[in-house]
Amino acid sequence: MKKLGTSILALMLVMSCKTKTATDHQTEKEKLSIEKDKDQDGVKNRKDKCPEIAGPIENKGCPFPDTDGDGVPDKDDQCKELSGPVENNGCPFPDTDGDGIIDKDDACPTVAGPAENNGCPWPDTDGDGILDKDDACPTVPGLPEYNGCPKPKSLTASEISYSPRNSYALGRSYQLQGKVYNNHVETKKGKKKVARKGDYTNEEYDALVENPFELTKNQPLSTFSIDTDNASYSNLRRMIEYGEVYKNAVRVEEMINYFKYDYPQPKNNQPFSISTELGKNPWNPNHQLLKIGLKGKNIPMNNLPPSNIVFLIDTSGSMAAENKLPLLKSSLKILLDQLRPIDKVAMVVYAGSAGVVLPPTSVSEKGKIIESLDRLEAGGSTAGGAGIELAYKLAEENFIKNGNNRVILATDGDFNVGVSSKGDLESLIEEKRKSGIFLTCLGYGMGNYKDSKMEMLADKGNGNYAYIDNLQEANKFLGREFAGNIYTIAKDVKIQIEFNPKFVKSYRLIGYENRKLRNEDFTNDKIDAGELGSGHTVTALYEIIPANVNSKFLPKQNTLKYTSNSVSQKSGNELGTVKFRYKKTQGTKSAEIIHVIKNTASEKESNDFQFASSVAWFGLVLRDSDLITRKNLSEIEKMAKDSKGEDKEGYRKGFVKMIQDYKKMSK
Repeated sequence: MKKLGTSILALMLVMSCKTKTATDHQTEKEKLSIEKDKDQDGVKNRKDKCPEIAGPIENKGCPFPDTDGDGVPDKDDQCKELSGPVENNGCPFPDTDGDGIIDKDDACPTVAGPAENNGCPWPDTDGDGILDKDDACPTVPGLPEYNGCPKPKSLTASEISYSPRNSYALGRSYQLQGKVYNNHVETKKGKKKVARKGDYTNEEYDALVENPFELTKNQPLSTFSIDTDNASYSNLRRMIEYGEVYKNAVRVEEMINYFKYDYPQPKNNQPFSISTELGKNPWNPNHQLLKIGLKGKNIPMNNLPPSNIVFLIDTSGSMAAENKLPLLKSSLKILLDQLRPIDKVAMVVYAGSAGVVLPPTSVSEKGKIIESLDRLEAGGSTAGGAGIELAYKLAEENFIKNGNNRVILATDGDFNVGVSSKGDLESLIEEKRKSGIFLTCLGYGMGNYKDSKMEMLADKGNGNYAYIDNLQEANKFLGREFAGNIYTIAKDVKIQIEFNPKFVKSYRLIGYENRKLRNEDFTNDKIDAGELGSGHTVTALYEIIPANVNSKFLPKQNTLKYTSNSVSQKSGNELGTVKFRYKKTQGTKSAEIIHVIKNTASEKESNDFQFASSVAWFGLVLRDSDLITRKNLSEIEKMAKDSKGEDKEGYRKGFVKMIQDYKKMSK
């Protein structure tokens, strides 16, 4: 036994020596390989044709040549003299029409066209020299000064009958039952500007009272519903083009949210991301601005649920104008181009009565849908309530569980038969909301446009609202931003922020006047709020008076006997806490997300912060706000220009032009 133990010990010592020797030998070999292979490409120097430059063994240690320097070696490059991507074997992608858009991305590869129209030339259907994207009447020749429409008959008549004696009647302003008719912004002190290019006396807008400053010690909470509508912006663009702006048509939050901002994609299966930024206030320099941003999760088209869509189309006599029913038809064709064969479309029309002109039809039969659309003509009164009833009935009969069920109402809002008052329509649409069917409102036309009814229907009907003033706007809302506007990913989205009086003396919410909620409504799941679509962004701005600033806009503070005004010092560097509540599209219970805002201002505000600030600033000037000290349009224009950023679609450039047009109008 002793001999056996000794033998095992000896064997272990031998193995140890062998292992050590092998390791030492391997290290020595590695050192030699470094000396013998200078460029460390695995080919010894004596066999390496390029000992100073690493190259593959199959090319004797030399790198394969790349004549055109495109990263594709000549042996694999089908275009050795021309630089090109790997995925095209080193050849440049062709651009047959020379428009700068390669054929693989060009929808019209043989005809030059701009990138924003996918390489196709913009059409001019009526041949009046005004491209359809800028033409409010794309099927009828018109004049540039009327956005491609013929000269309005009402304008011709007013030119003939106009005299200084009756000029006040044309531009008068009056109010009835909370509606504002023809309430415009004066453009010269002491003089009211008469509408030069249209008659707006029958247009209706809800009167808005600008949000005041709140003392944080008395009211630290602010609660509101998100708003994804952007109708106010395009409507104001139309008004500026026609020479007159109505104060109550200005909803600042819709102007801000007309534009998209660079917010990150959500994480951890949340439906939206949250971003905040604190910076300078351009219209009250001693104050600050807090920007709160949401971005809905981008869902690829292939993953979006099938759609059950009912077009509810106003074909009454008031829709006969070229910038109403004809533009409406062109708009809905843009929407059809975005839908897939798995989606279904039905069509209900209403005038003196309502009827189904197209039963639910697969988008694979697009020709049949377009044929039904093209046959529509305007005439008769407007039974809007009956149309809503029938459209929702049809949508309910074809309801797709976990699908995108939506009514798309296209009208000027001038309901005058049956259920037509705002109160009755509100009750009707609130009842229909319970069906789980969403609503999109598309507004058209001018002169008798009922903005107040359109906005109410969208707000109360789990929906959104856009004003389509030309085909370019239709392309934006129903084409480029189709998924965000038509596919809801979260509903009843509410925001509540608690400001810290340690850092915030007073605050006010910019815009959202008709979206404010009671603080107790935040946790009440029965209270309706706004919807968020796929990839959609929502932005809100708060104006803040810091704790160390005295401002003429500060509300007066009462001395309280029983309520303490002391400030807690346990909040660290927190400016405030913002909470978000939302429901899934078919859900009934809300989830909550909490985000803490640090009291740290940006050293240099982002382009998005500055651009959103410039849009809000312009909106406050249009509203003739009493809560701003600086109203210089040239300063607003410069701020907008300097913060445009990349602006691929040119929408921000369009905003700069809008300011310039308003400056000319105001002279």
